[in-house]
Amino acid sequence: MPQIEETYDVVVVGAGHAGCEAALAAARMGLETIIFTVSMDSVAMMPCNPNIGGSSKGHLVREIDALGGEMGKNIDKTYIQSKMLNESKGPAVHSLRAQADKAEYSRAMRMVMEETELLTLRQAEVSEILSEGNQITGIRTFSGGTYYAKAVILCTGVYLKARCIHGDVSYPTGPNGLQAANYLTESLLKLGIPVRRFKTGTPARIDKRSIDFSKMAEQKGDERIVPFSFTNTEEDIKREQISCWLTYTNETTHEIIKSNIDRSPLFSGAIEGTGPRYCPSIEDKVMKFPDKDRHQVFIEPEGEYTNEMYVGGMSSSLPEDVQFAMYRSVPGLENARIVRNAYAIEYDCIDATQLKPTLEFQGFDGLFAAGQFNGSSGYEEAAAQGFMAGVNASRKILGKDPIILDRSQAYIGVLIDDLVTKETAEPYRMMTSRAEYRLLLRQDNADLRLTDIGYEIGLIDEARYEKFCQKREAIDKEIERLESVTVGANKKMQEFLETAGSTPLKTAATLADLVRRPELSYDKIAPVDPDRQPLPADVVEQININLKYDGYIKRQKQQVEHFKKLEKKLIPADLNYDDVQNLRKEARQKLNAIRPTSVGQASRISGVSPADISVLLIYLGA
Repeated sequence: MPQIEETYDVVVVGAGHAGCEAALAAARMGLETIIFTVSMDSVAMMPCNPNIGGSSKGHLVREIDALGGEMGKNIDKTYIQSKMLNESKGPAVHSLRAQADKAEYSRAMRMVMEETELLTLRQAEVSEILSEGNQITGIRTFSGGTYYAKAVILCTGVYLKARCIHGDVSYPTGPNGLQAANYLTESLLKLGIPVRRFKTGTPARIDKRSIDFSKMAEQKGDERIVPFSFTNTEEDIKREQISCWLTYTNETTHEIIKSNIDRSPLFSGAIEGTGPRYCPSIEDKVMKFPDKDRHQVFIEPEGEYTNEMYVGGMSSSLPEDVQFAMYRSVPGLENARIVRNAYAIEYDCIDATQLKPTLEFQGFDGLFAAGQFNGSSGYEEAAAQGFMAGVNASRKILGKDPIILDRSQAYIGVLIDDLVTKETAEPYRMMTSRAEYRLLLRQDNADLRLTDIGYEIGLIDEARYEKFCQKREAIDKEIERLESVTVGANKKMQEFLETAGSTPLKTAATLADLVRRPELSYDKIAPVDPDRQPLPADVVEQININLKYDGYIKRQKQQVEHFKKLEKKLIPADLNYDDVQNLRKEARQKLNAIRPTSVGQASRISGVSPADISVLLIYLGA
């Protein structure tokens, strides 16, 4: 019986957040691309939390946008509430977060993909990776179709041999009851690619009509809306926002959980996969933090046109009857009606130390991987990896050098370097604390850091790039002007400073010196700066931050210079570490397995000591 045979440049397996960014990047770079999904309903689906961004994750989304990706634009179109987190702290940890209309987010992303030239969407289960030796040649679907390609990008998410569990009930399905992908794992194993089992989970969804909001604290969005995409302004996307709500668990909730803990598959051993440390289930939190008498519970709308509400902070795999008792013990949820049960989901994934920094598998030509398949967690982490995998697969096909962002350039660089260098025993989650240079890697300056690279890749068009260059020039020129304009300690100036609650001048100072004062800002010194011209808010923001944190920024840039020295010391790809005398056995094993591209990357491998790095530097003649 004849079977379908087609040829493409790039095949993407999986249409979640990683797959969407990978496929869009490849197609927009001029490559004929096809993306496979087990269900068209799962394109850009948000199976767990109904939001994009958050602490450190907001940085990733803005970086994706600065490089020419789609996630930021899509959430700007489909958000229902927006908040800038950590505003009471310094700008390094400010993080944008938006509640999404889940259905609309998925629909809008799918429409973008359907309208993208050179991109084909296909509903079919991929069951086999095709290769000739170590050269990947394409994939085969379960129905027998063969699709040849120069590169294959695996973005399978949580679907590989997925199993959803609550209590003693287990379903061999993917999230939201969608079909699992049950055959691709076997093909990976035949290629010699080992897999492991991870687990994540999601809370129940409850009927909005059954909630007593009078017992909860209302959580409104910000009055000032900051877009995720640098292509948008507040006026472009401002809308009436929908509130979220805050309540808490209590001792009754905790007692219900403790008395039924033996029925939790997490504790009974029924779940084999390792779960995320930084997004634990409610039973995990209760058992691991017995001194806490309550935990936050966020009640968040799943969308504008649904009564389903997400119970954030109460992910669980407890049996259905325990879930009802547990949720109904929470103030405001006494009469809660569950629409969808909470459940845990376990799935096959890989140890990402098998990958190069380009996200291509070591030992395979043309096989890339991104997202939760790489052992990460979160929509934003997935999208960032998918974008970079799509870019690097495409550049390889086009005969161009790869794009590798380092730890001093982007949170994306930190994320990928951590995944491919450090052994992660649990689902990896991005956090601001993982970035050594976070004062430089702020969410507000992602465009200034990365738009040049996006333009080089070809994913930032001329009009956008010209506008960006004008912004950068405006910032530089105004800072230069403020540094050059001197004001004296005259009566008018002293009166102004006194009114502003600032210390009087003892000698002349520049306008930049005034902006640097904690109690002043660029806008606040306007009365003593008659020559200033109107500037956009995003330009003013950069002026304030760059002047106020000038000393800290310079110090961090010096640290980056030291970091770059080790990053620039490249290691030959064919180096056999067994030939390097005086390296400890553990270091040899780790270095031979991970194959670092630079001495800097080698220094971050667990089990490689500073003494080993010294030996390596001597061997390399550095």
